[in-house]
Amino acid sequence: MNECVAPTPRISELSTQEREWVYATALRSLVSREAVEIANIDELDAVLRTSSVNSESGDTASDGGTDPASTPSGVDLDMRVTPEVSLALALRRTAARALAVEQHTSSGITHMLVYIHAEDLHLVERVTSGGLHMFTLASSAKDAAEMVQLFIDPFEVADKDGRVQQLTPRQISDENVGRALSEAINNALVVGQTVLLADAPGPLLTTYASEKALWTVYVEKPNVATGIEARPVSKTTLHKMITKLITPS
Repeated sequence: MNECVAPTPRISELSTQEREWVYATALRSLVSREAVEIANIDELDAVLRTSSVNSESGDTASDGGTDPASTPSGVDLDMRVTPEVSLALALRRTAARALAVEQHTSSGITHMLVYIHAEDLHLVERVTSGGLHMFTLASSAKDAAEMVQLFIDPFEVADKDGRVQQLTPRQISDENVGRALSEAINNALVVGQTVLLADAPGPLLTTYASEKALWTVYVEKPNVATGIEARPVSKTTLHKMITKLITPS
């Protein structure tokens, strides 16, 4: 992956000026927590003060006139990050494969990404609906799978394995998936969508967690007429399915 695939909730909805304010606030937070060090902090502070005064007087930049990825007012930062932050950003940027997970609940959508590097090195990033990013290192696919499993089954309702039901894309589009799966979909409290991001399109796993059970719909390959399986699963089977997605073939 040449670019970071992590979502940035709300940032895309902001104007250029609003983004500058967000970036400035985030930078202040990182500096205060000593996650980064700004060598030219006095110069930056002077620019931020000037920008604040101008904004209060109504002299703000027009939307689209500034690169949103730049620092406030285009100041070049002499910034040094801690080794921990540098490692997280490097692992996030250089992964050839990643597992992307969406969790849908009544409260909104949150995300988790597992950046896969080696058997003993996985970076797990969780992104809240408000845009907070949290990073954890996992030393095995098993550990990373446990984090994903708790994310898509937070109430731990996966109970026991049921009969495998073969489906076709037509059945899914027509919502003709049988009574049991339809009830699981309609009564789901947590819906998870998990896909492997790589050069070749990866499998897709959709989960429906209700009050009593968790159903999976597994698609081996996108845009094919076969290979779609649905069934209720146990905790052990769910963990195996997630681990298989994370483990390099």
